[in-house]
Order: sequence, then C-alpha cells, then structure tokens
Amino acid sequence: MKLFVLKLLALFMLFSFTSAFASGHPEVSDATSAHKEENYQTKPFSEMITGFLKSTGVVAILSPDPDELSSDGKPMSNFHKGWGRVLMILVTFFLFWLAIRKGFEPLLLLPIAFGGLLANIPVANIAGAHGFLGVIYNMGLSNEMFPILIFMGVGAMTDFGPLLSNPKTALLGGAAQFGIFGTLVGAVALSQAGFVDFTLQQASAISIIGGADGPTSIFIATKLAPELLGAIAVASYSYMAMVPIIQPPIMKALTSDSERRIKMTTLRHVSRLEKLIFPVMVLTLAIMVLPESTPLIGAFMFGNFLKESSVVERLNDTLQNALINTVTIFLGLGVGSKLAADQFLVPDTMFIMALGIVAFSVGTASGVIMAKIMNLFPGNKINPLIGSAGVSAVPMAARVSNKVGMEYDRTNMLLMHAMGPNVAGVIGSAVAAGVLISLFQ
Repeated sequence: MKLFVLKLLALFMLFSFTSAFASGHPEVSDATSAHKEENYQTKPFSEMITGFLKSTGVVAILSPDPDELSSDGKPMSNFHKGWGRVLMILVTFFLFWLAIRKGFEPLLLLPIAFGGLLANIPVANIAGAHGFLGVIYNMGLSNEMFPILIFMGVGAMTDFGPLLSNPKTALLGGAAQFGIFGTLVGAVALSQAGFVDFTLQQASAISIIGGADGPTSIFIATKLAPELLGAIAVASYSYMAMVPIIQPPIMKALTSDSERRIKMTTLRHVSRLEKLIFPVMVLTLAIMVLPESTPLIGAFMFGNFLKESSVVERLNDTLQNALINTVTIFLGLGVGSKLAADQFLVPDTMFIMALGIVAFSVGTASGVIMAKIMNLFPGNKINPLIGSAGVSAVPMAARVSNKVGMEYDRTNMLLMHAMGPNVAGVIGSAVAAGVLISLFQ
C-alpha cells in the first residue's frame, strides 16, 4: 500500500513539473498544440484506401512503377517488373514440386526456390543491397566464404576408401572434367564467331559448370568474372539439383544392356593410416604444383583429415551437421536471390544456362566413355554407369549411378564403386578451377 501511494505522488510531481515547464516555455506548448491539430486533420477514407491499393503487389505487377530500379540499382523493363516476375514465381513453384513431389535434392532446391520466390516479390526489394537476401549474398557468396565452408563439410562427410581401394577410378573423375575444357573451347569459338560477347575469363568461369560443382563455380566466378557470379551460381546449382533428370538418359544412350549389368569386384580394405596420409599428400601436391587451387582443396582435405583422425569427434560432427546445414540454408537463399526476373530473364543468363547444360552433359558422357575405353584393356571390368559419377556432385551423381544400375539388376550395388570417381571429380574440378585461374587471372 505504501509503495502504491509513493508511485501516485511521483506521478503527480512529474505531471506538475511538465505543466510548469510547458507554461514557462510557450513554444513547447504551441508545438504540442500544432502536433495535435495536425493529427486531427486525417486524410479522407477514400484516399487512404486508394493509397493502400497502390501499394499492393497486384498493382505493382499490373501497373509497374516507371521509377523502380533493380536490386543492383539499374533500370528495369516493364516486362521484368510485371509478367517476368509472374513467370519466375511459377518457375519457383515448379522447383518446389520437383523437390517435394519428386525428391530431387530438396536440400538444395527448396532454399534456392524459396529465395527465388522472395526475390520476385515486388515493392519489398528483399534481394536488394539492404534486403536480407542481398545481405546474405554479400556475406558469403561474393567473398567466397560459403564455398570454402561447404567444402569443409563435404570433406568431413567424404570417405576416400572407395577411391584408394580402386585407384584407377580416379581416371573417370579426370575424364569428366573434359566437359569443363571442352565447353571453354566452345564458348571461345562462339565468341570469336560473333554469336556471344564473352571474354576468355568469363568463358572460363562459365565452363566450370561442367564439373557440376556449385562451390567451385562460385569460387572461380569471384576470381575471373564477378559480374556473372549470380548467373553462374544459379546455373551450377540448378544442374546439381537436376542430376537425376539430366544424367540417366545420357548414361543409357551410351551403354548397352550387358554393360549396365556388369558387376564389379569387392573393394579391398583401406587402412586408417592410408586415409590419414591421403588428404595430407593431396594438399602437399596442390601446394607444390597448383597453389591457386589450395583454398578449395585445403578446406576439403581439412574436413576429411578431422574425420579420419577420430580424435575430434565434436568438430567432425559440427562440420557434418550443424555447419554445413546452416551454410546450405544461407547458400540456397543467396543463390535463389539471383532468380529475380531482371537478372535471370536476360540473354546473358540464358546463354550461360545453355552452355552450362552442354558442359554438364559432356562431362557426364566423358566419364561413361572413359569407362568403356578402360574396359578394352585386360583387368577387372568397370561398369560404365559409374563413369557418370565423375562429375563432382557428391553424393548425388553416385546415387544416380547406383539407381540406374539397379533398374537392370536389383542385386548390382554400384554406390560404393561410384563414390571413387565421385570424390575424384571433386578434386578434379578444384584442380581445373586452379588451372583456369592460374592461366587467365
């Protein structure tokens, strides 16, 4: 009760002091009265409703603001402001369907698709420099941080056992990189013919899409063609997620029924010491021969070395779960921010998507053909289906090789065999990126 009385006295004194101050300072009293009078002069209700309707997304799409700028501050066409956004929103819905209904790499597709949906919302400018998608993009994509962290996590989840037990499968990972260099030659030839206007650096960054390695694509684009980073990231991650759609027709077209049924011999046991030496040896070779590739290879081998050491399980668990899951969310949203209509529905991006699918298809075909060539020599036969896993989409490509093989023989398990060329492809794409950066930076 005493506390209540004291509070009342304090309020009364505060009110008295405020009134005395206002009476002694007429300008304060006048300002307060003017403010109250202004508040009373409200707009007519009809004007308020009209203003609200003009601020809706529907009006922004049907009657675009002529002064609206893109997320990077450039003028936009009415198509990109209006029906282009509608088209891209429908594309994101299609990606939702592929991820949820078809199960095509939902860990990648869902964040990318949702980022694309947010980026195409009018008025809000979520993908702008100060929108949260723009902040995410600048925080980890434009400065190479996310690709490095992803490689750490992938390294912690990678088992080099299949590659070490059957080293010749590394040739399949190397062959798949032909898609990178073949597309580079093709892009330069098209530029020389006048069909496109890509520099040698830009063509190099685009060609890396053939490795189906999103982090490597982002890494090389930041070095050689930062102006194309968004389009290259979208193309690379789109094709990584589309591995189950793109690869099987190519694999089946290049192999016979008997080749698809080849059963490979059991893998030999790989000792723990071999698995510990291998990442250090690979990193040492990279340092001596190709230092430009060491940021990616170093992160990859660091994650793998922690895993194989078996003495830092907490760190290994963090890399395999919490870290890579967190980065995947941010990476997907950041890549999806470049699905905005004004950045995606442009000739350069469309051409990058076309070159990307060519690069990826050639890489897949090269791995299968290399396996067929290797079978011409004496020794244990290789199922050519695992050659497609030479692209570095880990472990998606290996799972696709296994799935296609089991369509023809339910007892033919190819997954562990396919992991050999798959992890070799990761190293191969990082090496290819290092070569291109060394040559053209």
